[in-house]
Amino acid sequence: MMRWLLLALATLWAALPARAEEVVLGLSQDSVSISTSFDGSEILIFGAIKREAPITQDPPLQVIVTVSGPLQPLTVWRKARVAGIWVNSAAVVVDAAPSFYAIASSAPFYEAISHVEDLRHHVSIPRAIRSVGAPSAVEDSQSFTDAVIRIRSDQGVYQLMENAVSVREHTLFETSIDLPANLTEGAYPTRILLTRGREVISIYETEIDVRKVGLERWLFTLSRAQPLVYGLMSLAIAVIAGWGASTAFRLLRS
Repeated sequence: MMRWLLLALATLWAALPARAEEVVLGLSQDSVSISTSFDGSEILIFGAIKREAPITQDPPLQVIVTVSGPLQPLTVWRKARVAGIWVNSAAVVVDAAPSFYAIASSAPFYEAISHVEDLRHHVSIPRAIRSVGAPSAVEDSQSFTDAVIRIRSDQGVYQLMENAVSVREHTLFETSIDLPANLTEGAYPTRILLTRGREVISIYETEIDVRKVGLERWLFTLSRAQPLVYGLMSLAIAVIAGWGASTAFRLLRS
């Protein structure tokens, strides 16, 4: 199947008018449906590179793929031990952190893109997080952002996959991105960056739509549109579940 998809992209690439090097992109799916049985998904990203001049192998062309979840503000707290008790001692508000962020590159990351280009296009995980300011009382505010990256990387929500993009004949490329089960609903901007000599020469952008469906969608809509009804229903379910568990326990003991 993948061979036919890549062949179709190569045919399309050959038929297009000559322009600078750029991407002809394909996605295995451009939407993800979150249901009660959703346990994650894998998105296959593939494409072709069309160019107006013969293939140049020196320096080689590199491909970087990024998939970002919706941006959200985030308050990060630091705990300190006071009188033998751990309490929140300082906080920094991260203005916008992606709920999910994955990077796949065809080479080690900073062999594919320079630090200057990374700063310009906000490609790496630290550059994708916006934290404008911090309270003057907090001296090492960067450590709060580093903590967000460390925790979310351990959870598999932030991913850096070097040498994970396969480039064939300097023209066809493919990679896959694993989406976890705890996805946030919304649009997931997807970018493909072509680089040569660690400089970005072309960018292609699209989106993957992530939406709740079925019971998940109904409960989500109910919680927003009718919060009182949603709360009463949740309370009723909890009471019934507790009564049922108590009754079953008594029956087992008798």
